[in-house]
Amino acid sequence: MNVQVGNLRTLVLNADMQPLSWAPLSVWCWRDAFLAVIQGRVVQVKAYDDVRVRSVSDSYEVPAVVALKRYRKRKRVAFTRYNLFVRDQFTCQYCGERFASRDLTFDHVIPRSRGGTASWTNIVAACQRHNLQKGNMTPREAGMALIRKPFEPSPFELDALARTAVIAEQNLHRSWLDYLYWGSELEG
Repeated sequence: MNVQVGNLRTLVLNADMQPLSWAPLSVWCWRDAFLAVIQGRVVQVKAYDDVRVRSVSDSYEVPAVVALKRYRKRKRVAFTRYNLFVRDQFTCQYCGERFASRDLTFDHVIPRSRGGTASWTNIVAACQRHNLQKGNMTPREAGMALIRKPFEPSPFELDALARTAVIAEQNLHRSWLDYLYWGSELEG
């Protein structure tokens, strides 16, 4: 089997065998995961079938799934474009319509020109049409209502929202599926 090893990624699980994060899904390039296995920082849970890397004298499996040896608790969620869109479920917070991330914008609930900050509690996902309609006003001044007040999600809340988001299957290797959907109902 001739697989491009350079493009392989490794799913990273926490010590409880759940993904370290869902938003974004915790993956490392295979080289970083391989090095962590060799250094004893993680445990290799599953290797890619029929994929090996060679040194001068040895042959090694390429890790498909690794788990941290010690549980790592995430205290806060990074304030990023992707995480904000996950929190708002890729939905305009004014009209309720879902959009691809490329068609969403950030909207400062309290405009920056009026002292509004770039923070979890002041920014929402908005479609371009409603962001332009609101302009440099507050939602109340623009005669618009927010579907949900912006909030800072906990890591648990963001991961729960990310689990419900559709993850493009081409981004998931089949060897990862057993570790991603433990809490999902089985189809009968």
